[in-house]
Amino acid sequence: MRKIFTVVAMLMLCASASAQEFRSAISNVPGNEYPKVSNDMRAIVRYTSKTAKKVQVQGGEGFAAQPVDMVNDGQGNWSVELSGLTPGFHYYWFLVDGVQVNDPASVAYFGYSRPTSGIYAAYPGEDYIDAKDVPHGVVREQWYKSSVTGLWRRAYIYTPAGYDEGKDKYPVFYLLHGMGENERGWSLQGRMNFIMDNLIAEGKAKPMIVVMDCGYTDTMDPATGAIKRSTDAGSLADIYFKDIIPMVEKNYRAKTDRDSRAMAGLSMGGFQTMNIALSNTDKFAYIGGFSAALMMGGRQQVDLKTAYNGAFANPAEFNKKVKLLWFGAGSEEKAFVDAAANMTKQLTEMGVKVESYISEGTYHEWHTWSRCLKEFAPKLFK
Repeated sequence: MRKIFTVVAMLMLCASASAQEFRSAISNVPGNEYPKVSNDMRAIVRYTSKTAKKVQVQGGEGFAAQPVDMVNDGQGNWSVELSGLTPGFHYYWFLVDGVQVNDPASVAYFGYSRPTSGIYAAYPGEDYIDAKDVPHGVVREQWYKSSVTGLWRRAYIYTPAGYDEGKDKYPVFYLLHGMGENERGWSLQGRMNFIMDNLIAEGKAKPMIVVMDCGYTDTMDPATGAIKRSTDAGSLADIYFKDIIPMVEKNYRAKTDRDSRAMAGLSMGGFQTMNIALSNTDKFAYIGGFSAALMMGGRQQVDLKTAYNGAFANPAEFNKKVKLLWFGAGSEEKAFVDAAANMTKQLTEMGVKVESYISEGTYHEWHTWSRCLKEFAPKLFK
């Protein structure tokens, strides 16, 4: 079971917590002191309302999975200290007399299929995700019109340090987000640009272009103008092959051979990756799933001899074409660990080469996926 969160009144906080223990979170809106975080995995959140009768805070895994009561200091400042947080990024929100509201003092990120407050807790002993004094790449916002849906789409594209000054072509890594998030997730919540900057600067990863596109296939009802959203991997594959990959290779100095293409994704994006990349091994040489929704482990059995357009039908041929098939998951997200282990076992028995990784102590959260990226990216394009 997850650690129990400790609720402490603000008067007690003032007596027990020094200024050195807590600092304003890097995810705060500039000019706001709260929320605050500490290196020993605590956070203080505050909400101001002189009319509210009851205020609670709630969030995702590793923060406050169940509503936690906050304490009024008598001046309308509702506060609480939470302990036992897990490292990294967390979504959260307030329940003000039962109504869910975002924290006006925190930046809102796209999660849970809507803008949602977010907070960064410490990464004790892990600085791979920090902004360091190294050459930095650029995350670009790229709009294009889809020939498949007729609608405008947006991709976020990372180009490594030195891209603008050079003429070299780069391999391309297509990186997919999860359910309820969007193409901004990896660069904002996941801080992938800092992870890549640091890996490349340390010589651990090859310089590469990273493409983060929307994982949904949006279509418009011509009668009403309403947008219909789909997560169907088949439709998304059509967009990748007809729109996304051609757009990248036209507008960026991208290598175009299969050995220079990789694809990976988290959760829903991992499921989409398996269906898109494994079904088209003539186009991708590196394939990864981070907490991938593999539809295994009792949820839906898959015949691996015929799945993914028969990708595994000839293991020897698959091993020659695909340079890396990789699964990663957090040790505490048991269903995803079991799914990856099940698939890895079956593939290994078939003679298919596969690598796996367990992120110790992490859940279905960004800490797991950031670690997966740190482990996966150095294996690409070698």
